[in-house]
Amino acid sequence: MTGKNAPMQTDCRTCVYYDYDDVYDMDICDLNLDEDEMVRFMQHPYSACPYYKFYDEYKTVQKQI
Repeated sequence: MTGKNAPMQTDCRTCVYYDYDDVYDMDICDLNLDEDEMVRFMQHPYSACPYYKFYDEYKTVQKQI
């Protein structure tokens, strides 16, 4: 998604993997990475998350109609 109103890829609140965890009582990234992926992710400084996926709830509703 590009354009002036496109969300930045560093805004976790608009990511599909961003979710509320009842146990920790906080919002977390709920992306399941294997051990190798996690090591690569933690060792490289990213300016934007490589796993970011925009969450569009209206797109989900359109599929249900």
